[in-house]
Amino acid sequence: MEAFLVSTGIVALAEIGDKTQLLAFILAAKFRKPVPIILGILAATIANHAFAGALGAWITAQVAPGIMRWILGLSFLGMALWTLIPDKFDEDEARLTQYGVFGTTLVAFFLAEMGDKTQVATVALAAQFHAFVPVVAGTTIGMMIANVPAVLLGDRIAHAVPVKLVHTIAAGIFAVLGVATLMGAAEALGY
Repeated sequence: MEAFLVSTGIVALAEIGDKTQLLAFILAAKFRKPVPIILGILAATIANHAFAGALGAWITAQVAPGIMRWILGLSFLGMALWTLIPDKFDEDEARLTQYGVFGTTLVAFFLAEMGDKTQVATVALAAQFHAFVPVVAGTTIGMMIANVPAVLLGDRIAHAVPVKLVHTIAAGIFAVLGVATLMGAAEALGY
């Protein structure tokens, strides 16, 4: 349950103001059809985060636990810093209209999420918790928590959310995970 809750919370916070959330705003404004947009976001997130979770599980199986703790601790600290950097959105990512609303959303979201902080977080969380299904379910729910309101309420909430504060909180959570993981790594080495 911890893996699910931590994954949900971190990704929901990290997604606020993220380029994929900005993409959700743009798709909602462009198409004004929330159901296929939400379903496209869900399908793209499940596919993307399942891949990321599988990668995290595979990496864990390949790397010795002591080394893995250091990699994860430093990765979480890196994610904390990355979360504080505002995302920029390229409107070309939303120009795939020949696929219809669902297809455009699916392709645009999947591509926008590749290498994004929430995908990298999913890899790290799956490696940290050794819990593929709870992590992928949690990160997917976290994406939906952040993006469904963006699709449904659009500009009405875009300016009401204190993005900098939310990013600071998400960065703090990543930093705590990083420090805790590094402390466990140091403890394992007898420090």
